[in-house]
Amino acid sequence: MSTEEKSAAPRSLAEALRVRDDVSLAALLRSRPDLITPVPTDLTQLATRAGTRASVVRALERLDRFALQTAEALAVAPDPASYGGLLALMGGDEEDPAVAAALPRAVALLREQALVWGADDRLRLVRTARELLAPSPQHPSPTGLGPSVREATAGMSPGRIQEILGAVGLPSTHDSVSAVSALGALFADRRRMAGLLAELPEESREVLDRLVWGPPYGQVTHDPAAHLRALLDRGLLLPTAPGTVVLPREVALHLRAGRAHRTPEPVPPAVEAAATHRPQVVDATAAGQALAALATVEELLKEWDEGGPAVLRAGGLSVRDLKRTAVALDVPEPVAAFWVELAYGAGLIASDGEADERYAATPAYDEWRELPPAERWAHLAGTWLTATRTPGVVGGRDAKDRTLSALGPNLDRSAAPEVRHRVLALLAGLPEGASPVEASVLARLRWERPLRGPQQQRETGTGEARDDDLRSRIARWTLSEAELLGVTGRGALAAPGRALIGAPEAPRPAAQAQESEPEGPGDKLPVHHHRMPPAATPPTPAERTAATATAARLLAPLFPDPLDHVLLQADLTAVAPGPLERELADVLGVLADVESKGGATVYRFTPGSVRRALDAGRSAAELHAFLARHSRTPVPQPLTYLIDDVARRHGRLRVGAASAYVRCDDDATLDEILADKRAAALGLRRLAPTVLAAQADPAALLEGLRAIGFAPAAESAAGDVLIARADSHRTPPRAAPEPVPDGPPAPDDTLLAAAIRAVRAGDLASTTPRKPGPGSGDGDSEGGAPGGSLPRTGAAETLATMQAAVLTGEALWIGYVNAEGAASQRVIAPIRVEGGFVTAYDHTADEVRTYPLHRVTGVAELADDAG
Repeated sequence: MSTEEKSAAPRSLAEALRVRDDVSLAALLRSRPDLITPVPTDLTQLATRAGTRASVVRALERLDRFALQTAEALAVAPDPASYGGLLALMGGDEEDPAVAAALPRAVALLREQALVWGADDRLRLVRTARELLAPSPQHPSPTGLGPSVREATAGMSPGRIQEILGAVGLPSTHDSVSAVSALGALFADRRRMAGLLAELPEESREVLDRLVWGPPYGQVTHDPAAHLRALLDRGLLLPTAPGTVVLPREVALHLRAGRAHRTPEPVPPAVEAAATHRPQVVDATAAGQALAALATVEELLKEWDEGGPAVLRAGGLSVRDLKRTAVALDVPEPVAAFWVELAYGAGLIASDGEADERYAATPAYDEWRELPPAERWAHLAGTWLTATRTPGVVGGRDAKDRTLSALGPNLDRSAAPEVRHRVLALLAGLPEGASPVEASVLARLRWERPLRGPQQQRETGTGEARDDDLRSRIARWTLSEAELLGVTGRGALAAPGRALIGAPEAPRPAAQAQESEPEGPGDKLPVHHHRMPPAATPPTPAERTAATATAARLLAPLFPDPLDHVLLQADLTAVAPGPLERELADVLGVLADVESKGGATVYRFTPGSVRRALDAGRSAAELHAFLARHSRTPVPQPLTYLIDDVARRHGRLRVGAASAYVRCDDDATLDEILADKRAAALGLRRLAPTVLAAQADPAALLEGLRAIGFAPAAESAAGDVLIARADSHRTPPRAAPEPVPDGPPAPDDTLLAAAIRAVRAGDLASTTPRKPGPGSGDGDSEGGAPGGSLPRTGAAETLATMQAAVLTGEALWIGYVNAEGAASQRVIAPIRVEGGFVTAYDHTADEVRTYPLHRVTGVAELADDAG
């Protein structure tokens, strides 16, 4: 490198950022949004913030495995390292072609994220990243390498170092520094090192083989065996503490054939297809699941229409209430927790906020029920995709060893939306109609985001991810939840699910539609998608709205048309062979009880269900007409008799408030009640031939008489029958829970452009050379701006300098304090000065602005060579 090239090379990360173009800076800020929260004043502050520990840890955690391996190799390489030296560490002496092909991308990614800077012959890992990834006794390197010879011999006596030189056949030196350098050069020389190892006994080489891939530390006694003594004498093992030895890095690299990692992973693992189905079958299966999902959510909300379970003091559902909900929905408890959390996330249920706090449907539920089925599903699916609340952790323990309850706190996992979206994107990359092998999906995700970065890798010592880490568990939950919700069908991504994540619709060849579906899972088909994951920029609200609308449009034709009829049977049941129209479903849900669900729903008519319809204000004639109008079969005689019998007895007894009373025109019925021993608890006594008074309240009296076998009706103070309306209990308007973001939100293009313009302008103001003021030579702070501080000039000098700049057209460096008292530096080109204001082109805002002169703290001329 020539002297001129050396002077042009960046000497710091700030200088490396300074030569970047706006596109490169935008890529950095988009991938690391914490760097502009708030916007830094200049590029020096941006570089400082990019080197802070928290920011570097976050950036390392978002690297893929090969990029992280590249950073780990740079942490054990000389500082600075050349690209050729890095390639040798990554590919070894055999020069793996896959590593050579992937390394430029990895280095470019590290450069883009400001984790590496410098030219290819002087690559530098930022200091904080080196401290995190470099090996130390307390924190082994993920590479398994130990300290270098220089680091391991730092506390060794000069005499002992000279003894090692003699043992390996090197001449003695006059100082320890040159001795250590000579020893390191020997260990790094492949030919001489091979000869040195050939002299060792077999037992000594076996010890080195056990330490070569890490951990590099071992234990020895105060009187080591001969084969260990041979290694210690030659410096192939160096003592680090009493009884502890370490394998020097240079020796380990020779034994590894130059590789920093045992298994470099330059290529992401392929996602394998476990089975293939016709796309039409996948879409039809997903549509059936989507209909079942809507029915399940409606059934859940129907259970909670008049007030659901009580809210725990700490928030959430009790274990007992979750079990009851699971029984009511006929699903396992984890699945019940999923549906409850989905309805909560969609804003359909919430706490009513009353003194006796309970969960109930929200007003938004009534609006949701009026939407077309496909739009209702799209609302649920869109909520699921972006929600950070994770039902899968329900039943686990939090940091304070408390049980995590459904609808309770501490269920948010900020990684959940990213993992869900990425899992579905991997499914979208498979051939259409193919379901994935779960293990291959998990392996791909672990490659794209290794286990939470260096800290947790150090805990394992190897950097290998476990199958029970949070991201893997979320991925498993995603696959099962997507099937429950109808985003996938038979494990393959359906067309509406593809639209939900914004993936392009897969083309369907004409021949594909005629292929027969395989009977079994078939052969596993490896699908080698070596594309990198898309940028982690989340979709905008407008893009999400468009995606859910497209998903609803694709799903709507897959739903069967709602039916306006049922099939009545003589055993007091009705069969709905498909989804019913809203009005029919609502009335039938009151008039009958659901007996079984599936492709066809079976309803059963009972005296209690008929009485429920009569309580809701229906008359017997209306019920007969309703059934005749909506049945494709004749109304069975037993059902007609059931309705007439319940209606004949319904309302003959009237219950009102005295505490409570019962009245009936037939005094024989009242005699029957008084004679019944089961009515003793109600405290009844006759006030008149047709009136009984009770000590119980009206609600308890109603339930007591119904338990005996009567069908009383409640009445108002005016004597009118009170109609029990369904859906009577609603919470006040509630907003759906907001997702908890994983760090600062990603900036949009407008914010990025404004931030880059402000940073460049601030950097220009802080780095542009200024002419020294009249007082700068003797240290007077009223002259120039020593040390880059804000200039301080008097009002007269400021006005004169501004007026002169208008005539000459020169730019000025000013200090300015805005109305909020915030001080800043700006480079401006004055256009005119009048009325106590200066109008100038402001390089900070890249536009013409007007500034009050009394807010300008000082002004300085730029140096003649300022560029």
